[in-house]
Amino acid sequence: VLSHNLCTVLNVPHDPVALEEHFRDDDEGPVSNQGYMPYLNKFILEKVQGNFDKVEFNRMCWTLCAKKNLSKSPLLISDEDAFKVWVIFNFLSEDKYPLIIVPEEIEYLLKKITEAMGAGWQQEQFDHYKIALNTSREGLSAWELIDLIGSGQFSKGMDRQTVSMAINEVFNELILDVLKQGYMLKKGHKRKNWMERWFVLKPNIISYYVSEDLKDKKGDIILDGNCCVEALPDKDGKKCLFLIKCLDKTFEISASDKKKKQEWIQAIQSTVNLLRAGSPPPHKEARQKRKELRQKLLAEQEELERQMKELQAANENKQKELETVRKQLEAAAARAAEEEKKRLQTQVELQDRFSLELEREKMVRQKMEEQVAQKSSELEQYLQRVRELEEMYKQLQEALEDEKQARQDEETVRKLQARLLEEETAKRAELEKWHLQQQQTIQMTEAEKQELENQRMMKEQALQEAMQQLKQLELERKEALEQYEEVKKKLETAANNTKSWKDKVAHHEGLIRLIEPGSKNPHLITNWGPAAFTEAELEERQRSWKGKKATSE
Repeated sequence: VLSHNLCTVLNVPHDPVALEEHFRDDDEGPVSNQGYMPYLNKFILEKVQGNFDKVEFNRMCWTLCAKKNLSKSPLLISDEDAFKVWVIFNFLSEDKYPLIIVPEEIEYLLKKITEAMGAGWQQEQFDHYKIALNTSREGLSAWELIDLIGSGQFSKGMDRQTVSMAINEVFNELILDVLKQGYMLKKGHKRKNWMERWFVLKPNIISYYVSEDLKDKKGDIILDGNCCVEALPDKDGKKCLFLIKCLDKTFEISASDKKKKQEWIQAIQSTVNLLRAGSPPPHKEARQKRKELRQKLLAEQEELERQMKELQAANENKQKELETVRKQLEAAAARAAEEEKKRLQTQVELQDRFSLELEREKMVRQKMEEQVAQKSSELEQYLQRVRELEEMYKQLQEALEDEKQARQDEETVRKLQARLLEEETAKRAELEKWHLQQQQTIQMTEAEKQELENQRMMKEQALQEAMQQLKQLELERKEALEQYEEVKKKLETAANNTKSWKDKVAHHEGLIRLIEPGSKNPHLITNWGPAAFTEAELEERQRSWKGKKATSE
């Protein structure tokens, strides 16, 4: 039944044999949408020629889907108006499945309906609705659009009949391509009488009916690029006349007033111009432009998002690089601090070691001094004993061997003392060397610190000099601006004085004559001497006086 009805509405011959053959293996259960689509495309849609009633086709599709999807809640519009909104949705929706109508097209449709109702458009109210809509989805389905219009949210204060008439007007314009319609008088071709007819202007034809219910059609005016429309003067008691010229016929029509006449002439001429240019109807062209604009904005938005992502990625890479450099700097600073710490620790250790060695050497030297003092004391005692022995030499001959042995011991002690003195000298030299190395290390550190301090002072001094130069340049710039303003004021004063002087000279042209270089032409001679002007200038002045006199007369 569905296939037969589709073929009937689309003016396609129905082939029951092909239908049975196509669904021969599907007798076990119902056919799904996916199962029916191949048959629909191959045996029905591919045979469509375009010579079918689109409204009847839409009405059949509406019959199939309305009962299942239309809201059960009461609406402020009738089922017929809901059908027309559904058809308008199919015209304005995006070319992708599932079909939705985007907020821009919703605004366009609601504006058209509001204008048809004669009400004012509430842009702020729609902006709030658009914001709430964009946060949840990209657009509305057909049934949501019907609920929106049927809820009366954007038609408050309007009755059902006004809303229905507005929907019908928008339906006629967008779906039926009705560019203009209304009652006018038409002059007959045979009887030459004037009859009131309901005219409907479409992109390539003007149809006229007995009344606006469109039931009794009286004729058509076929429009093409060769047609023209022109205004006629009032005649035979008829006013607001205009003429439509076609190749085979000419139609005289009388509008109700001058405004209607001008509107109809402009609408018909615009239609003829579109036929000559091969352009689609205005609303279809406007829809295509809106679609192209949305696609362009979408492409620009995608390009902008892509650039933002690239910039974000580049920024992230830069951040990573900066983080890496920062970490490297921190690591370098940490290494430098660690090296400085190790150097200071090494210096402290060396100082401690040198201090310990010095203390140790002091203790050794003190011990050696004590030993030397002890040895000196022993030596004094020995010498005293030697003196005693020398005194006793003569008395005690037998003590000679003991004296020799004492002298040998004395020599041994002296050698030991010399060796200890040499070791003390070597240790002292080594300590002096270590002390010099320590002083050189300290001096190198102090020199590096002093060099860094000098560089910092030089940079601060250069910065101060640059700031002073900048301040000096700023002062010079202000002085130059002040001088420029003074010169500008002097020039303006001089120009005003010159202009005032020229105006005065032009005003008193007959009384005052500017001193100019003398002419080479011979001057006139008067009773008082040479004249102040030449003969040619006198003739020019006479002609000017005569012209002024003739003008005043």
